[in-house]
Amino acid sequence: MDHLEVQPGCLSHFFSRKTRPRNPTSRSQTKSPLEDKSSRTVEKGSITTDELLPTDSKPLEKTDNIRYFNPSCNFSYGSEDEWWIEAEQLPTYLPKTSPSTHASGASSIIDQALNQANQSLRALSLKIHGNPETTFHENYAHDTLTAYMEKCSFKVTRHYLGLSTAWKAEYSQGAGGRVIGINSEMDALPGLGHACGHNLIAISGVGIAIALRAALEAQPQISAKIVLLGTPAEESGGGKVILLERGAYREMDACIMCHPSAGLPHSASIGSSNAMQSIEVEYFGHSAHAGGAPWEGTNALDAAFIAYSGISMLRQQMKPDHRVHGVVEGRNWLPNVIPDYAKMRWLARAPTSDELILFAKRVQNCLEAAALATGCRVNLKLENAYFDLHQNPVLAQDFADIAASQYGIATTTTSTSASTDFGNISYALPALHPAFAIPTEPNGGNHTAAFAKAAGTEAAHAATIAITKSLALTGYRVLTDTHFFNRVQASFEQSKIVAKS
Repeated sequence: MDHLEVQPGCLSHFFSRKTRPRNPTSRSQTKSPLEDKSSRTVEKGSITTDELLPTDSKPLEKTDNIRYFNPSCNFSYGSEDEWWIEAEQLPTYLPKTSPSTHASGASSIIDQALNQANQSLRALSLKIHGNPETTFHENYAHDTLTAYMEKCSFKVTRHYLGLSTAWKAEYSQGAGGRVIGINSEMDALPGLGHACGHNLIAISGVGIAIALRAALEAQPQISAKIVLLGTPAEESGGGKVILLERGAYREMDACIMCHPSAGLPHSASIGSSNAMQSIEVEYFGHSAHAGGAPWEGTNALDAAFIAYSGISMLRQQMKPDHRVHGVVEGRNWLPNVIPDYAKMRWLARAPTSDELILFAKRVQNCLEAAALATGCRVNLKLENAYFDLHQNPVLAQDFADIAASQYGIATTTTSTSASTDFGNISYALPALHPAFAIPTEPNGGNHTAAFAKAAGTEAAHAATIAITKSLALTGYRVLTDTHFFNRVQASFEQSKIVAKS
């Protein structure tokens, strides 16, 4: 895992679009072939492993050392007229059928544990929701969540691996068993608060850990370990990528988490995501009196405007599934002074990393051309990259079966043009990251004020608990069912073989 490249992104919007086969992308030596080919709804978890594996791949050519970054995370899926609107009736999420492929004892214990913790988890969610904190500044969330996990008798490590707002909570039983990893995100968006619902992701991770511990304690003969990571800076900064590079995921046999979104009522999505590159560009000019001697100046703001225009024209030749978006920043600008400094931040996205490398280069050309045209000095910075998300097909199938049979949640395989730093984790080990729908308002998908409001509702909390129960049962199988885990591992290893072929 130390040899992984760093990539950008936050799963940032499950748009309703037709998916197409994606060639696996090289990631040094760690690769994943799990590519979703379908965009249909899965009733009763009726997907197959083969459907989630790629049918073709080609040797990958060597490319420039471009690194991707994905800091935007809108997981909405389905067309907007199908979204779960807030006024609709709140579901009860009671089990609809008896579990057939899962131990009924574990299912009952997990349900009971989360039902008992429900009110405290709700209070925890509201605390985080009411105190939004941005990238690498999640101090209140860090302190609140670690204190909660200590009260639940987990071993807690604060400020984990040199990140001031990262943390680790663990529980071990016996020796030599498998290790399940879980992620809790915490960061909010500047000016919008928890408009991506990370308060719900935080309590889902906590809930999975609590439920799994209860199920394990009922089976003291089982050796296993639970590792819950508090992962900062998903919206930008790639907190999971940093933790991955520092070894936080090395002991895990699999890792699971979830993400709220706008979507179809009582549904989840196990689709893939886009790769994304974050580019920061600075233009350095020379100030002058704009009225007295403008010819003595070198206008950095002009460079930014030319770059913006160039990228706007580039959109005419972009593929429909590519994205590029950015903002202009400056300092101490006055209309009678030629600006000597301008800054822009851009995000480029494409369905695969190979496509992104080529597309990001075209964006970079526009930015550099603007400096040449204006005579400014330019400084380009490519941030950590987020990989496209590769759902493990065996974990995904099990989750879909449980969610449908016990909680009435239909699972789709619709992909998204969003991005997430969990994509990097999915290249390093078997992983699962379903998005799940919460009720919101029309035009109120992720990264809107309406979604921030929705993330604090009782309906969103109920949907989160149902997904948490489903993921906990899948995690329990990883820890206790050797045949199941062997299939999970085999599918992950097969993905690397396919990617190399």
